Amino acid sequence: MSRLAEKLSQQQFVVTAEIAPPKGVDVGPALAKAELLRDMDAINITDNQGACMRMSPLALAGQLVQHGYQPILQITCRDRNRMALQSDLLGASALGIENLLLLTGDHPKFGDHKASCPVFDLDSVQLLQAVSGLEHGVDMAGKKLSQPPQFFSGAAVAPAAEPQLLTLKKFKKKVACGARFFQTQAVFERTKLESFMAEARLYQVPVILGVLLLKNVRMADFLNRNIPGVQVPQDLLQRLEDAPDSLQEGVAIAREMVALAREFCQGVHLMTFGHEDLIPQILAG
Repeated sequence: MSRLAEKLSQQQFVVTAEIAPPKGVDVGPALAKAELLRDMDAINITDNQGACMRMSPLALAGQLVQHGYQPILQITCRDRNRMALQSDLLGASALGIENLLLLTGDHPKFGDHKASCPVFDLDSVQLLQAVSGLEHGVDMAGKKLSQPPQFFSGAAVAPAAEPQLLTLKKFKKKVACGARFFQTQAVFERTKLESFMAEARLYQVPVILGVLLLKNVRMADFLNRNIPGVQVPQDLLQRLEDAPDSLQEGVAIAREMVALAREFCQGVHLMTFGHEDLIPQILAG
């Protein structure tokens, strides 16, 4: 059992954060950033986040294991067919990586290689099923493995997405297909989180709330226009607009979301985009 799985099974509140692999081969800056996150229960390693090409997350996650960290390897279906996905999963297990976050992934048209051919041989639900098969010693072609991997598999959910009935349907399907924890997209409204968690908690699967640090009102506007399932309400936009220091106001908003996570969820996932030094402020109080 991974340390993350153990803490969640003991109903301890967990804190995770994320870093992106480098746009190059020097992992030094990423490892330095990981050191700032040493106290986190786990560190997500993103997989070509936003459909922008970077080093394989498998390589960086393997490095983190060697340095004593607990990574959560994100794997998207966008860039690999089922053979490559299964190969990477077996490789991850061989490197000592236990935690996964399985995602469908953003379309390449949103990233920096717009001419790239999207694969999407599987979606996140089918990938959860594939992982379950590997854990039972069988690949997707029905061939037996010499030794099966063991993972703590998670999935994503967007509590603020509309209609919420569809979100809950996807949530239940992922639970049925093997999701053992969830990390959410950013949520900024108590009512939406409370409504979602009223149903989600019935399935007794840990939900880790995504908390995103808003740097300024331009960033919030961008989220509202471009990120499905994420909505920054008007009152928060006004707070950011009126604040003498928009970044510090963003920290205050993030702190409020952490308080909601402590009330409704089993953990918090911090997305600070280069402001890891502000995490202690966000978690304070």
